[in-house]
Amino acid sequence: MKTRLLLVGCGKMGGAMLEGWLARGLNSDNVYIIEQAETAEHLETRLGVHGITDLADMPESFVPQVVLFAVKPQVLPDILELYKPLVRAETVFLSVAAGRTTSFFAKTLGKTARIVRAMPNTPSSVSRGMTVMFPTDYVSTAQRDMCETLLKAVGEVSWIDDESLMDAVTAVSGSGPAYVFHMVEALAKAGVNAGLPEDQAMLLARQTIVGAGFLLDQSPETAETLRKNVTSPGGTTAAALNVLMDPQNGLTDLMTKAVEAARKRSLELAG
Repeated sequence: MKTRLLLVGCGKMGGAMLEGWLARGLNSDNVYIIEQAETAEHLETRLGVHGITDLADMPESFVPQVVLFAVKPQVLPDILELYKPLVRAETVFLSVAAGRTTSFFAKTLGKTARIVRAMPNTPSSVSRGMTVMFPTDYVSTAQRDMCETLLKAVGEVSWIDDESLMDAVTAVSGSGPAYVFHMVEALAKAGVNAGLPEDQAMLLARQTIVGAGFLLDQSPETAETLRKNVTSPGGTTAAALNVLMDPQNGLTDLMTKAVEAARKRSLELAG
């Protein structure tokens, strides 16, 4: 990849993305990172990228094709104005800051700025993430492709045409890993209640979820088919699924309520 990239912030998420890009051939000489001095120096030494502490340290000859904001959302109001001089047709602003809408960026950068809002999730830190993106009208096809290539370095990518759907995205894939982690907790506790030692119950629960997820990823079959493959009529799995798939109080009903609660909260936080 020859993309000229300015990465603003290189914490856990930004660092995971950066290592993914470099592993896939992104030229480190085309990457500038704005971070605190110690972090910037460490990244420059370890990865060969250009670590700087201020936008003024970036050479005028370097014109980024992508400016990626990977800082905490509450930091953006204090720094966004600094990046207005970088607004040009060949530069797209890509944000992975949760809750910050494209209109938030356009208010400072201008309505013609090329802006892409992205919602990754925490498995992106191990290159197994899910990222959903929304582009403004001025983003070109080539710029969409650049953003997609970058985010595919840390997992799967999907696009939406209606930004209001980001609240649903947040509720499903953004918050979704926490639901899975809680399922591990719940399954382990159920194992303890069934008589297993606590450590063993957690091992069984954890590895079962990890293994099932890997099987789902590797198999061409749907989740429904994989579920049916495990379920013998009248067997132990069927007995458990009779509880989990109860139409009134089953997992689908509970998950629907949970996702809706998260979606509504996302709307409230966005103001």
